[in-house]
Parts: sequence; structure tokens; C-alpha cells
Amino acid sequence: MKAILFDAYGTLLDVGSVRAKAEFIFPGQGAALSALWRDKQLQYSWLRTLAGRYADFWQVTEDSLVFAAAALKLDLTAEKRDRLMQAYLSLKAYPDVIAGLRSLRDAGIRLAFLSNLTERMLESAVASAGLDGQFAALLSTDRVRAYKPDPRAYQMGIDGLGLRREEIVFAAFGGWDAAGAKNFGYRTFWANRRALPVEALGARPDAIGETVTDLAGFALQS
Repeated sequence: MKAILFDAYGTLLDVGSVRAKAEFIFPGQGAALSALWRDKQLQYSWLRTLAGRYADFWQVTEDSLVFAAAALKLDLTAEKRDRLMQAYLSLKAYPDVIAGLRSLRDAGIRLAFLSNLTERMLESAVASAGLDGQFAALLSTDRVRAYKPDPRAYQMGIDGLGLRREEIVFAAFGGWDAAGAKNFGYRTFWANRRALPVEALGARPDAIGETVTDLAGFALQS
């Protein structure tokens, strides 16, 4: 095992600040808005890939917000929309991330993002989370105009790092993403921070934990 590919949201980046911002702007509705918004982000990315109607993840994120606010009958002005969108550019890392990444890098393991986020979103997230200099590559599926779990998205890891798939571990927050990476042929680590059951998709992760420290333990024993 020579490299680890990371999903972004939930694995390393805490989106709790988005929920907090939504609650501040729409008191009493923040949890519902952020949850529906996130669900629609995923649904729209999958549907656009299936339909061949690609839009980048920033646009998908905005479209999802507009729908979620309308579904909840919230008055989403342009100013409120922009403030909520900016929340996705200023995320923080989970407390376990810095030490976990350091132990992996000290062991000579290459680290990279493989994410649906646009390059701008990835660069902003890395900077705001204090993760500059940690990654060998920031691979955005925007380059192939297809979102995970499409095989074209996962292939970017092999092409971007110049490694064989069996030399790579894919670390994901979404159970669906871990299953997609496993079906593609990667060894997988599921960062199951919410203690959810394994998705019934016929592909069990090679390891399950909650933190990057758990990931490091798995990777360094592989």
C-alpha cells in the first residue's frame, strides 16, 4: 500500500459549520435545511452523471440549496444564499485529522483527495482546514465530468498517482462511496463517524473506523 485517496466531506472535513450557519440564518430550521441540502447535493450529482447532464459541484451545491429552501418554504434571498454557499469554502478539519495524516506521511504514504468538489472548493477547504502541504494531489472529478460512484471518477486515482489500484486505499465517509470504491477494485476504509450499518450494496469495506487515527492503524498494518 503506497497511497491513500480521501473523500472530503465527513472523512476529513467537518460540515457542522454549514449546519450552524443555516441555523443562524434560519433559526429553528438549520438542521432540516442542511440535511436536505446535503441529500440533494448527492442526489443531483448522481442524477446528472446518469443523465449525462453534467454541472460542476459548485453549481450542484447551489441548485441543491435553492431546492431545499423552497421545499422548506424559506425565504432564500440572494444575500442569504451567498452566505450559505460561502460556508462550504471555510470548513474545518476534525480534531483527529492532523495527527492522523502526520503519522501516515511519516510512514512514507502518499496522500491525495479524490473528491466531487471543484478544484476551487478543494483548495479553499484545504486552506481553511489548515491542511496545506499534506497532499500529493487534489483530484477533482470535475476533470472527467462524472461524479462518484462512476468508475471514471475512481480511475482518476490510478491515473493521477501513477499507481496500481491494489497499491491504493480509498477512505470514504459515505457508505455508498466506500462500496463504489470497493467495487472499482480499491481497498477501502469507511470513516463511519455516525455509527451507521454497512450499506446493502454487496461490497463490504476492508476496514471500518471512526477517525483518521483508526485509518492510520489499518494502513500501517497493511
